[in-house]
Amino acid sequence: MSSKLEYDVIVVGAGPAGLSAAIVLAKAGVKVIVLERGKFPGSKNVMGGVFYSDCMKGIVDEFPGKAPVERHVIEQRMWILDDGSSVGFNHRNDLFNKKPYNCHTVFRAKLDRWLAAEAEKAGALIINNTVVRAPLMENGKVIGVKTDRPDGDVFANCVIATDGVNSLFAKAMGLRKKIKQDAVAIAVKEVIGLDEEVINNRFNITGEEGVTIEMTGSYFSGETMAFLYTNKKSVSLGVGMVLKDVIENKINPNDLIEKLKKHPSVAPLIAGGETKEFLAHLIPEGGYKEMPKLVGNGVMIAGDAAMMVDAIHREGSNLAITSGKFAAEAYLEAAKNGDFSEKALLPYVKKLQDSFVLKDLKKYKGVPELLQTNKRLLLKYPKLLNQAAFEMLNVDGVPVKDKEKLIWKTVKKEIGIGNLVKDLFKLWRNMA
Repeated sequence: MSSKLEYDVIVVGAGPAGLSAAIVLAKAGVKVIVLERGKFPGSKNVMGGVFYSDCMKGIVDEFPGKAPVERHVIEQRMWILDDGSSVGFNHRNDLFNKKPYNCHTVFRAKLDRWLAAEAEKAGALIINNTVVRAPLMENGKVIGVKTDRPDGDVFANCVIATDGVNSLFAKAMGLRKKIKQDAVAIAVKEVIGLDEEVINNRFNITGEEGVTIEMTGSYFSGETMAFLYTNKKSVSLGVGMVLKDVIENKINPNDLIEKLKKHPSVAPLIAGGETKEFLAHLIPEGGYKEMPKLVGNGVMIAGDAAMMVDAIHREGSNLAITSGKFAAEAYLEAAKNGDFSEKALLPYVKKLQDSFVLKDLKKYKGVPELLQTNKRLLLKYPKLLNQAAFEMLNVDGVPVKDKEKLIWKTVKKEIGIGNLVKDLFKLWRNMA
């Protein structure tokens, strides 16, 4: 009898993508093992904290059920920040207050552990504190993985790599290029404790209702996005900047969040709060153009490992879960013929292409490069927009027509008519 550890599928990484794949496979009777390098699923995973649960259909249909969600979001705000000011847009809708709720705030450490429990309940085996070193190959096909454990080789028909933005497995396979500094962001996040009543009063909500605020603008230097999300008894405050800008501007990421906490639009919302937790993480920002090859002989790549993050709509975990589910479904189809070649696993890519995952990523494929090459969009325009809002809303005896002339004169001086036309065209072409 063979002493080899053999499974049908090996999942590398116990994040949302890997755990969703494991749940679908285990429910179908597949012998699946999940190898996680952290002490427990979620111990090394960080995200802002917004989770769109529509992706759970076909995985855990009764979600949220007993899942550890914080609040359901009924209002979403977007702010463009300048020094001492902000201009924005908000949407609050009672439809968001009707069950089933789709948008929740969550903590990844709790959510991932819950997902892991669902995977184990379905029959998956999860092994923590295990680093996958490299793929095991035979005749050009992946037949398993080499781990850091003694005699730790594990064999399988197929490997699903969901080991995050740095994906050592995808690199070892040669399926992914070296990540560019402008294709990832360094994100820092604080969880700030506040009384539940204080949160409800400050954000004009009741019960388990929640609010999200997305922020960007000339208040920061470089390509930066920030957020403030409400939890039950805390708020999640974070900021992310493209790694290239962090390095070129010699910015300490900790300074970014301290600066954010001092903005006059943010400070009153967190006043009196106590920092409970501080986290940092790399987030894939390169989008569609930076995605690796998704399928090889005996291997599929999903989630952050495949650069599946939609920064425009702050979506990541739902793309990860959907891609994990599709990878599992593709394996089940391939298993009918016992063929796990690249060609046999291509239905995984087709499923992604037919879904919102690749359709949305492809739609915004030019945005990351546009923001990196045209610094005016996040540095000059937000400042001008805030100045224009102040002029038009400040009733000081100056005729509106004169105010409009002043605004237009400032735009021509700071941007130029030619640049304005080109910028608007490029935005339309990349966002439409």
